[in-house]
Amino acid sequence: MDRPDTYMTDCVLCPRMCHANRTAGHTGYCGESAQLVVARAALHPWEEECISGENGSGTVFFSGCNMGCIFCQNYNISRAKSGKAITVERLSEIFLELQGQGANNINLVTPTHYVPQIIEALDLAKKAGLCLPVVYNSSGYEKVETLRLLRGYVDIYLPDFKYMDERLAGAYSRAPDYPAYAKQALEEMVSQTGEFRMDEGAGLLKSGVIVRHLALPGHVRDSKEVIRYLYETYGNRIMISIMNQYTPMPQVKDHTLLGRKLTKREYVKVVDYALGIGVECGYIQEGEAAKQSFIPEFDGKGV
Repeated sequence: MDRPDTYMTDCVLCPRMCHANRTAGHTGYCGESAQLVVARAALHPWEEECISGENGSGTVFFSGCNMGCIFCQNYNISRAKSGKAITVERLSEIFLELQGQGANNINLVTPTHYVPQIIEALDLAKKAGLCLPVVYNSSGYEKVETLRLLRGYVDIYLPDFKYMDERLAGAYSRAPDYPAYAKQALEEMVSQTGEFRMDEGAGLLKSGVIVRHLALPGHVRDSKEVIRYLYETYGNRIMISIMNQYTPMPQVKDHTLLGRKLTKREYVKVVDYALGIGVECGYIQEGEAAKQSFIPEFDGKGV
């Protein structure tokens, strides 16, 4: 792969294709220049069970985001500029430190705008002994060309599939083209990993794709459309994680729909639909998941 600077002088890494010269200090839609910024690096217990396991997922939260959802659950790092500037070399050290702490994997959260730097850091870390599966944890708003750079580096893809309705994607994420890009991206992810493969002894995912869908209040119909597409297209070759942990953040407290939590009835409707059409492989959340505890403190821990 070319040096990271090659991709940063005229950045088209994500579907926003904003052409920012990030090496000159300009920021793209993601809000970040070419400087790596990380908000937290620690063992994370709140991912799907086959990702977190008993030890936790070695999760690295990158600052900035190419989506900008108005209801963002990680607003402090996606738009509020929390995080610490680090070098590629330091990122590689973080990967090794997480491995030393017993992490089950290296989990890259919101990584899209830093793909070239991440690849360079992974190369350094692997030479120094990194041997954990790598998880690419993203919004699903990806370009196939960027994902192809990751072939051979990523073992597990953990994308969101937020919307099927272009109008919702435009209203909530200023990305009416989200469904089209998410479909193309998922096809590439599955082509890279194949059907999911488990370590049966430890119950951990070794390779494959888990697609997350965060059910939003007032939008049961769109949630059903997302799940229908995923199952009709991929069957049980992927896992589907249906999440009820939507937490109304301060920036949407007055929004007609997004200002409230998902009701139990709404979530049950979505889950019952998934079961009714034959979904067998995946995760649902039970009990009261919509709590701030699912949103970690972005305090620079481990950076």
